[in-house]
Amino acid sequence: MTEIKAGFVGLGAMGWAMAGHLQRVGLLAGVANRSAAKAQAFAQEYSVLGAAAPAELAPHCNVIALCVSADADVLEVTRAIAAHAQPGTIVVDHSTVSSKTAVDAQKLMRAVGGDFLDAPVSGGVEGAKNGKLSIMVGGDEAALARVKPVLDAYGARVSHMGDIGAGQNTKAVNQVLVAGAVQGICEGLALAEAVGLKPEVLLPTLMGGAANSWYLEKRGASAMRDEFNVGFKLALLHKDLGIVREVAEAAGTDRSVIEKCLADYAELMAQGHGDEDVSALIRLKRKK
Repeated sequence: MTEIKAGFVGLGAMGWAMAGHLQRVGLLAGVANRSAAKAQAFAQEYSVLGAAAPAELAPHCNVIALCVSADADVLEVTRAIAAHAQPGTIVVDHSTVSSKTAVDAQKLMRAVGGDFLDAPVSGGVEGAKNGKLSIMVGGDEAALARVKPVLDAYGARVSHMGDIGAGQNTKAVNQVLVAGAVQGICEGLALAEAVGLKPEVLLPTLMGGAANSWYLEKRGASAMRDEFNVGFKLALLHKDLGIVREVAEAAGTDRSVIEKCLADYAELMAQGHGDEDVSALIRLKRKK
Protein backbone atom coordinates (compact mmCIF):
# COMPACT_ATOMS: atom_id res chain seq x y z
CA MET A 1 0.00 0.00 0.00
CA THR A 2 1.26 3.49 -0.86
CA GLU A 3 2.45 5.48 2.14
CA ILE A 4 -0.15 8.03 3.20
CA LYS A 5 0.88 11.66 3.03
CA ALA A 6 -2.10 13.61 4.26
CA GLY A 7 -3.03 17.24 3.89
CA PHE A 8 -5.72 19.10 5.81
CA VAL A 9 -7.69 22.13 4.61
CA GLY A 10 -9.72 24.19 7.10
CA LEU A 11 -8.26 24.91 10.52
CA GLY A 12 -11.28 26.02 12.52
CA ALA A 13 -11.98 24.69 16.00
CA MET A 14 -12.69 21.22 14.61
CA GLY A 15 -10.10 21.15 11.84
CA TRP A 16 -7.19 22.34 13.97
CA ALA A 17 -7.76 19.50 16.42
CA MET A 18 -8.27 16.90 13.69
CA ALA A 19 -5.12 17.94 11.85
CA GLY A 20 -3.24 17.80 15.13
CA HIS A 21 -4.21 14.15 15.56
CA LEU A 22 -2.92 13.40 12.05
CA GLN A 23 0.41 14.97 12.91
CA ARG A 24 0.68 12.97 16.13
CA VAL A 25 0.23 9.67 14.27
CA GLY A 26 2.78 10.68 11.65
CA LEU A 27 0.47 11.03 8.64
CA LEU A 28 0.28 14.81 8.19
CA ALA A 29 2.38 16.41 5.46
CA GLY A 30 0.81 19.87 5.31
CA VAL A 31 -2.13 22.17 6.01
CA ALA A 32 -3.95 25.05 4.35
CA ASN A 33 -6.55 27.53 5.51
CA ARG A 34 -8.54 30.44 4.09
CA SER A 35 -6.37 32.62 6.32
CA ALA A 36 -2.82 31.69 5.33
CA ALA A 37 -1.55 33.12 8.62
CA LYS A 38 -3.45 30.44 10.53
CA ALA A 39 -1.93 27.73 8.36
CA GLN A 40 1.52 29.16 9.05
CA ALA A 41 0.83 29.21 12.79
CA PHE A 42 -0.17 25.54 12.68
CA ALA A 43 2.84 24.69 10.52
CA GLN A 44 5.21 26.30 12.99
CA GLU A 45 3.63 24.57 15.97
CA TYR A 46 3.57 21.11 14.37
CA SER A 47 6.55 21.30 11.98
CA VAL A 48 4.64 20.57 8.76
CA LEU A 49 4.13 22.42 5.49
CA GLY A 50 1.93 25.51 5.78
CA ALA A 51 0.54 26.04 2.28
CA ALA A 52 -0.59 29.45 1.08
CA ALA A 53 -3.47 27.78 -0.80
CA PRO A 54 -5.02 24.28 -0.90
CA ALA A 55 -3.66 23.63 -4.41
CA GLU A 56 -0.14 23.79 -3.00
CA LEU A 57 -0.83 20.65 -0.97
CA ALA A 58 -1.65 18.55 -4.04
CA PRO A 59 1.95 17.80 -5.16
CA HIS A 60 2.88 16.70 -1.64
CA CYS A 61 -0.21 14.76 -0.50
CA ASN A 62 -2.15 11.73 -1.71
CA VAL A 63 -5.01 12.16 0.79
CA ILE A 64 -6.43 15.61 1.47
CA ALA A 65 -9.11 16.15 4.11
CA LEU A 66 -11.40 19.18 4.06
CA CYS A 67 -13.30 20.81 6.92
CA VAL A 68 -14.80 24.00 5.50
CA SER A 69 -18.06 25.89 5.85
CA ALA A 70 -20.11 25.78 2.67
CA ASP A 71 -20.88 23.95 -0.58
CA ALA A 72 -19.13 26.58 -2.69
CA ASP A 73 -15.98 26.21 -0.57
CA VAL A 74 -15.92 22.43 -1.05
CA LEU A 75 -16.22 22.72 -4.82
CA GLU A 76 -13.70 25.55 -5.07
CA VAL A 77 -11.09 23.70 -3.01
CA THR A 78 -11.70 20.36 -4.75
CA ARG A 79 -11.40 22.01 -8.17
CA ALA A 80 -8.09 23.60 -7.16
CA ILE A 81 -6.75 20.31 -5.82
CA ALA A 82 -7.88 18.39 -8.91
CA ALA A 83 -5.92 20.76 -11.15
CA HIS A 84 -2.65 19.77 -9.44
CA ALA A 85 -3.40 16.33 -7.97
CA GLN A 86 -1.20 13.27 -8.21
CA PRO A 87 -2.92 10.23 -9.78
CA GLY A 88 -4.86 8.34 -7.14
CA THR A 89 -5.32 11.30 -4.80
CA ILE A 90 -8.39 11.01 -2.57
CA VAL A 91 -10.17 14.06 -1.16
CA VAL A 92 -12.11 13.36 2.05
CA ASP A 93 -14.67 16.02 2.90
CA HIS A 94 -15.68 16.45 6.55
CA SER A 95 -17.82 19.53 5.88
CA THR A 96 -21.60 19.50 6.17
CA VAL A 97 -22.89 20.22 2.67
CA SER A 98 -25.46 18.83 0.24
CA SER A 99 -25.25 15.35 -1.23
CA LYS A 100 -25.33 16.96 -4.70
CA THR A 101 -22.12 18.82 -3.87
CA ALA A 102 -20.54 15.50 -2.91
CA VAL A 103 -21.56 13.99 -6.26
CA ASP A 104 -20.19 16.98 -8.17
CA ALA A 105 -16.92 16.94 -6.23
CA GLN A 106 -16.46 13.23 -6.86
CA LYS A 107 -16.78 13.88 -10.61
CA LEU A 108 -14.04 16.51 -10.38
CA MET A 109 -11.62 14.11 -8.72
CA ARG A 110 -12.47 11.08 -10.84
CA ALA A 111 -11.86 13.13 -13.98
CA VAL A 112 -8.18 13.36 -12.97
CA GLY A 113 -7.79 9.76 -11.79
CA GLY A 114 -8.55 10.41 -8.14
CA ASP A 115 -11.59 10.00 -5.92
CA PHE A 116 -13.72 11.86 -3.39
CA LEU A 117 -15.49 10.71 -0.23
CA ASP A 118 -18.14 12.64 1.66
CA ALA A 119 -17.37 12.05 5.33
CA PRO A 120 -19.16 14.49 7.64
CA VAL A 121 -18.54 14.14 11.35
CA SER A 122 -20.46 14.35 14.61
CA GLY A 123 -19.21 14.74 18.16
CA GLY A 124 -18.55 18.43 18.49
CA VAL A 125 -15.35 20.26 19.33
CA GLU A 126 -14.87 17.92 22.29
CA GLY A 127 -15.01 14.90 19.99
CA ALA A 128 -12.47 16.47 17.65
CA LYS A 129 -10.09 17.34 20.47
CA ASN A 130 -10.36 13.88 22.00
CA GLY A 131 -10.17 12.01 18.69
CA LYS A 132 -13.61 10.51 19.30
CA LEU A 133 -15.66 11.68 16.33
CA SER A 134 -18.31 9.59 14.59
CA ILE A 135 -17.59 9.70 10.86
CA MET A 136 -20.29 8.87 8.30
CA VAL A 137 -18.83 8.09 4.88
CA GLY A 138 -20.30 7.97 1.39
CA GLY A 139 -18.41 6.79 -1.67
CA ASP A 140 -16.28 3.94 -2.95
CA GLU A 141 -15.53 1.32 -0.31
CA ALA A 142 -12.04 0.65 -1.66
CA ALA A 143 -11.22 4.36 -1.45
CA LEU A 144 -12.45 4.36 2.14
CA ALA A 145 -10.17 1.43 2.96
CA ARG A 146 -7.18 3.39 1.63
CA VAL A 147 -7.89 6.46 3.77
CA LYS A 148 -9.06 4.59 6.89
CA PRO A 149 -5.83 5.29 8.83
CA VAL A 150 -6.48 9.01 8.37
CA LEU A 151 -10.02 8.74 9.72
CA ASP A 152 -8.94 6.50 12.58
CA ALA A 153 -6.61 9.27 13.78
CA TYR A 154 -9.57 11.36 14.96
CA GLY A 155 -12.58 9.05 14.71
CA ALA A 156 -13.89 6.61 17.30
CA ARG A 157 -16.37 5.21 14.76
CA VAL A 158 -16.06 5.18 10.98
CA SER A 159 -19.17 3.95 9.14
CA HIS A 160 -19.55 3.33 5.41
CA MET A 161 -23.11 4.53 4.75
CA GLY A 162 -23.30 3.77 1.02
CA ASP A 163 -22.61 5.47 -2.29
CA ILE A 164 -21.41 9.05 -2.69
CA GLY A 165 -23.78 11.44 -0.88
CA ALA A 166 -24.88 8.87 1.70
CA GLY A 167 -22.58 10.41 4.29
CA GLN A 168 -24.21 13.81 3.83
CA ASN A 169 -27.68 12.30 3.96
CA THR A 170 -26.74 10.64 7.25
CA LYS A 171 -25.50 13.98 8.57
CA ALA A 172 -28.85 15.51 7.58
CA VAL A 173 -30.61 12.97 9.80
CA ASN A 174 -28.07 13.66 12.55
CA GLN A 175 -28.76 17.39 12.44
CA VAL A 176 -32.52 16.91 12.75
CA LEU A 177 -31.92 14.83 15.87
CA VAL A 178 -29.48 17.39 17.28
CA ALA A 179 -31.81 20.31 16.60
CA GLY A 180 -34.76 18.50 18.15
CA ALA A 181 -32.74 17.53 21.21
CA VAL A 182 -31.59 21.11 21.76
CA GLN A 183 -35.19 22.34 21.42
CA GLY A 184 -36.39 19.96 24.11
CA ILE A 185 -33.47 20.53 26.46
CA CYS A 186 -33.67 24.32 26.29
CA GLU A 187 -37.44 24.34 26.74
CA GLY A 188 -37.20 21.96 29.68
CA LEU A 189 -34.37 23.83 31.40
CA ALA A 190 -36.17 27.16 30.97
CA LEU A 191 -39.16 25.57 32.70
CA ALA A 192 -36.88 24.30 35.47
CA GLU A 193 -35.57 27.83 36.05
CA ALA A 194 -39.07 29.28 36.08
CA VAL A 195 -40.28 26.90 38.78
CA GLY A 196 -37.18 27.37 40.92
CA LEU A 197 -35.38 24.04 40.58
CA LYS A 198 -31.69 24.01 41.54
CA PRO A 199 -29.37 23.09 38.65
CA GLU A 200 -26.90 21.28 40.90
CA VAL A 201 -29.65 18.85 41.94
CA LEU A 202 -31.75 18.90 38.77
CA LEU A 203 -29.11 18.04 36.19
CA PRO A 204 -27.64 14.91 37.84
CA THR A 205 -31.18 13.70 38.44
CA LEU A 206 -32.15 14.13 34.79
CA MET A 207 -28.90 12.57 33.61
CA GLY A 208 -29.63 9.50 35.73
CA GLY A 209 -32.79 8.68 33.81
CA ALA A 210 -34.38 8.50 30.38
CA ALA A 211 -33.98 12.25 29.74
CA ASN A 212 -30.20 12.01 29.52
CA SER A 213 -28.41 12.89 26.27
CA TRP A 214 -25.07 14.13 24.96
CA TYR A 215 -26.37 17.69 24.80
CA LEU A 216 -27.80 17.63 28.30
CA GLU A 217 -24.48 16.39 29.66
CA LYS A 218 -22.29 18.76 27.63
CA ARG A 219 -24.43 21.91 27.47
CA GLY A 220 -27.11 21.73 30.17
CA ALA A 221 -25.16 23.36 33.00
CA SER A 222 -23.50 25.96 30.79
CA ALA A 223 -26.85 26.95 29.24
CA MET A 224 -28.31 27.57 32.69
CA ARG A 225 -25.26 29.75 33.47
CA ASP A 226 -25.70 31.72 30.23
CA GLU A 227 -22.33 30.49 28.95
CA PHE A 228 -22.59 30.16 25.18
CA ASN A 229 -19.02 30.78 24.02
CA VAL A 230 -18.08 27.13 23.46
CA GLY A 231 -19.38 24.44 21.14
CA PHE A 232 -21.28 24.57 17.85
CA LYS A 233 -22.19 28.02 16.56
CA LEU A 234 -25.92 28.34 16.07
CA ALA A 235 -25.41 30.13 12.73
CA LEU A 236 -23.75 26.96 11.44
CA LEU A 237 -26.63 24.76 12.60
CA HIS A 238 -28.99 27.19 10.87
CA LYS A 239 -26.93 26.74 7.68
CA ASP A 240 -27.02 22.96 8.06
CA LEU A 241 -30.77 22.93 8.60
CA GLY A 242 -31.25 24.82 5.35
CA ILE A 243 -29.59 21.87 3.62
CA VAL A 244 -31.64 19.41 5.68
CA ARG A 245 -34.86 21.20 4.68
CA GLU A 246 -34.06 20.53 1.00
CA VAL A 247 -33.38 16.86 1.73
CA ALA A 248 -36.67 16.51 3.62
CA GLU A 249 -38.61 18.36 0.92
CA ALA A 250 -37.25 15.99 -1.72
CA ALA A 251 -38.03 12.97 0.48
CA GLY A 252 -41.55 14.18 1.26
CA THR A 253 -41.22 13.82 5.04
CA ASP A 254 -42.49 16.09 7.83
CA ARG A 255 -40.37 19.18 8.52
CA SER A 256 -41.98 20.64 11.64
CA VAL A 257 -38.86 20.37 13.82
CA ILE A 258 -36.65 21.65 11.00
CA GLU A 259 -38.87 24.68 10.34
CA LYS A 260 -39.23 25.56 14.03
CA CYS A 261 -35.47 25.42 14.55
CA LEU A 262 -34.76 27.45 11.41
CA ALA A 263 -37.15 30.17 12.60
CA ASP A 264 -35.76 30.22 16.15
CA TYR A 265 -32.12 30.37 15.08
CA ALA A 266 -32.91 33.05 12.50
CA GLU A 267 -34.42 35.13 15.33
CA LEU A 268 -31.32 34.65 17.49
CA MET A 269 -29.03 35.53 14.59
CA ALA A 270 -31.02 38.73 14.01
CA GLN A 271 -30.41 39.57 17.68
CA GLY A 272 -26.65 39.18 17.19
CA HIS A 273 -26.21 35.73 18.75
CA GLY A 274 -25.11 33.82 15.63
CA ASP A 275 -21.64 33.02 16.98
CA GLU A 276 -22.99 31.57 20.23
CA ASP A 277 -23.47 27.87 20.94
CA VAL A 278 -26.74 26.28 19.84
CA SER A 279 -27.79 26.08 23.50
CA ALA A 280 -28.32 29.86 23.39
CA LEU A 281 -31.78 28.81 22.21
CA ILE A 282 -32.69 28.90 25.91
CA ARG A 283 -32.86 32.69 25.51
CA LEU A 284 -36.09 32.27 23.52
CA LYS A 285 -37.56 29.69 25.88
CA ARG A 286 -37.44 31.77 29.05
CA LYS A 287 -40.33 33.89 30.32
CA LYS A 288 -40.60 37.14 28.40
